[in-house]
Amino acid sequence: MSKPKTAISPTRAENYPEWYQQVVKAADLAENSDVRGCMVIKPWGYAIWENIQRHLDAMFKATGHENAYFPLFIPMSFLEKEAEHVEGFAKECAVVTHHRLEPDGQGGLQPAPSAKLEEPLIVRPTSETIIGATFARWVQSYRDLPILINQWANVVRWELRTRMFLRTTEFLWQEGHTVHATEEEARAETKQMLDVYADFAESVMAMPVIKGEKTAGERFPGAVATYSIEALMQDRKALQAGTSHFLGQNFAKAQEIKFQNVEGELQYAWTTSWGVSTRLVGGLIMTHSDDDGLRLPPRLAPAQIVILPVHRNDEERAIVMQHCETLKLELAAQQYAHEPIRVRIDDRDLRGGDKRWQWIKRGVPLILELGPRDIADEKVFVKRRDIEGKGDAVPRSEIVSTVANRLAEIQQALFDRAKALRTEATIEIDTLDKFEEFFTEDSPGGLAYCHFVDSPTMEAKLKELKCTVRCVPFDGPIESGKCIFTGEPSDRRGIFARAY
Repeated sequence: MSKPKTAISPTRAENYPEWYQQVVKAADLAENSDVRGCMVIKPWGYAIWENIQRHLDAMFKATGHENAYFPLFIPMSFLEKEAEHVEGFAKECAVVTHHRLEPDGQGGLQPAPSAKLEEPLIVRPTSETIIGATFARWVQSYRDLPILINQWANVVRWELRTRMFLRTTEFLWQEGHTVHATEEEARAETKQMLDVYADFAESVMAMPVIKGEKTAGERFPGAVATYSIEALMQDRKALQAGTSHFLGQNFAKAQEIKFQNVEGELQYAWTTSWGVSTRLVGGLIMTHSDDDGLRLPPRLAPAQIVILPVHRNDEERAIVMQHCETLKLELAAQQYAHEPIRVRIDDRDLRGGDKRWQWIKRGVPLILELGPRDIADEKVFVKRRDIEGKGDAVPRSEIVSTVANRLAEIQQALFDRAKALRTEATIEIDTLDKFEEFFTEDSPGGLAYCHFVDSPTMEAKLKELKCTVRCVPFDGPIESGKCIFTGEPSDRRGIFARAY
């Protein structure tokens, strides 16, 4: 049976990258802006980001963190203080050199030569240096520690190839920055925040993730250790969904973050940073959506239920709308995941089929239809977005009493489906031949667990096959083996995949 014309075209199987772009468009999430490489996040897409913010912000505050805000502009000299850091970001930086424009004499504008800045300013690619300089003023004694700060902000990293939500020149994110008196405390903070990200990804996004440590070549510039959560998308490519960095004393030394310890000795502090971005919206799309459009886990959906009134004339409309309003109040009085259920009524003057397909494409978990015949039968027509098919007529009283359970079932079903795909796409590989076969252009790919030792030989082979080592998973067994690239002894397996 062929798909209806209203479904997403092309399908995932036909052209996954273009399917992704069409889901973004059909769900009305975002569009390209007049600035190359930047996007306009539309209300439905921004509402999803707001729900991501809301959940994460509560989780951050529950672990003792406070929100603050720091400047968008960073003096170039601040980046230069940490050599490895500036090297890692130099090619992506946008630079401000003048503070005023003037007419160019030809009807246009030009930077005023007299307004050239004494020191260029970098548009924030990340804030370790500017926040570190601030922390240096805040910290004098061990009594000032720990400092636990989070910032919700935008950043700019000049990208040549962009894709909405996944990789744009400007994007939204949060960045946590903390200062500690001891290495042990800083390392514990780094792991704790990775656990927060993993909990959020799995319990709220319904996206299964693997926690692990990045290899030296994949670390955040200037960090001692970088930890990440890695998710598998439906095209069997991995997505780095969040990172947490143990910075050691590197940034403290560069920014002079010192404190007097209990013995009165002056020493450098230990710092961390951690962040997630609007890339999570892209991960949400590629984890759950199907060939009909977006599918949203109920905990993140801006509207968990949409009620569609069905009527043929003004007389029917008055009766139907009254019942819809009553039903909305009854449903909104219920709770799911300790929050009132989010319900909308769509009473726009559009054909019923058009409205229904719009909400299917937007991924609303439950779509309810209510017309004169339903009212007479004391039923409501219910469509679950995570299940194919038109839906079923359900007694009105039943939909109210079971709505929270239905939403919980959808949330769990989306997670289970994503985890089953990951299990199916995961393999242990112990020879280079099988590794090369797994990552050929014709292979669907997935996650390969392999023994390895960091080496130029490995890097060359990964570049050839267009895949990367994602992380060394925390829950991986300690076992003896041989690096599949060099034959050297290895006691760990890393996760290899093609990735976004």
